[in-house]
Amino acid sequence: MSIPGQIATALSLWIDAVAHTIGARLERRRGTRQIAAVEDGEGLLTLSLASRAGSKDDELPSCRIQLVEGGIGGPMAPEWAAAIRGAMIDLSLQPSRFVFRPLELPGKAIEFLDGIIRSQIDRLTPWNAADAVFHWTTPNGIADDQIALNVVATSRAAVTSVAQPFLDLGAAGVEVSTAAPGMDRITIYSRRMGGQAGSGRLRPMLIAVLATTGVLAMLSIGIGGLITDFYDTQTQQAQQRIAQRRAIARGSQGGAGGSQFELLVRRKQTMPSAVIALEELAALLPDHTHATELRIEGDKLQINGLTSDAPSLIEILERSPHFASAGFFAPTTRAANEPGERFHIETRIKKQFGSGT
Repeated sequence: MSIPGQIATALSLWIDAVAHTIGARLERRRGTRQIAAVEDGEGLLTLSLASRAGSKDDELPSCRIQLVEGGIGGPMAPEWAAAIRGAMIDLSLQPSRFVFRPLELPGKAIEFLDGIIRSQIDRLTPWNAADAVFHWTTPNGIADDQIALNVVATSRAAVTSVAQPFLDLGAAGVEVSTAAPGMDRITIYSRRMGGQAGSGRLRPMLIAVLATTGVLAMLSIGIGGLITDFYDTQTQQAQQRIAQRRAIARGSQGGAGGSQFELLVRRKQTMPSAVIALEELAALLPDHTHATELRIEGDKLQINGLTSDAPSLIEILERSPHFASAGFFAPTTRAANEPGERFHIETRIKKQFGSGT
């Protein structure tokens, strides 16, 4: 059986069980007469009333009848035949009429016990699933994620032969149960006249309630997803707006703005002009001076070359409006094969553009 089929079977069994339980409670509340029929070790059934206290039925004495193969032996007393009409019969039979088989299963099989046991009933008992009535005790957990239970079964024909005489007398329903030593009582067979009218009416109602609950749950999940997506979108938009506001605030704190044009303007205003510096240097250096190397790093200009009067170059550069803080960054030297002194001068280039340009 496929997993969807097993789930459908499990739901059907759950609906049947709930309908049966609710139907039984409704019958008790309506005052349906309850008759207990208990078998003893000699094959005798003792009938006794278990109805509401204070009713006239309490005056009816217990009755004992013989169970024989194929049904009940002998006629029913008239007063008991009248009491059985419309009553619910709780028929408790001796455990010797049933087969008890222990069974161990994986823990996950607890949701599909009916299908699993039904498929193995011909291996566990002398009957197949169609010829047997069966149920099982409450599963108990054992080691290694296993469960243990007892399957209780008997022949369908044997049970119906005992239950049918009560139904023929007009009983509203018959439930057959048994209990072995050390086990709780377990219901093996249940039948109500009129196709279990009470449970039959409850079953469609339970199916409708279950379907409505499922639809509402799906709608709730769908609406919850839509609401979550909406709020996620709103959150993202709010975060984007916050990021934009922060960027604008950082731009306002850092200067005139953060656009490319504004960055170029700021660069023009803060960085010295290399072209103007070179033009000014070419005009300032005397004819006896030759620059062999120029290096500009930020606002610093380094000049290497040959001259006949190195100290005078410092004074010339200091007088220029384009340079400041001139000085030697290496010793001045003279070689025998060179016409003058080799100098190494470093000066700072002044900015030529202000904020208004």
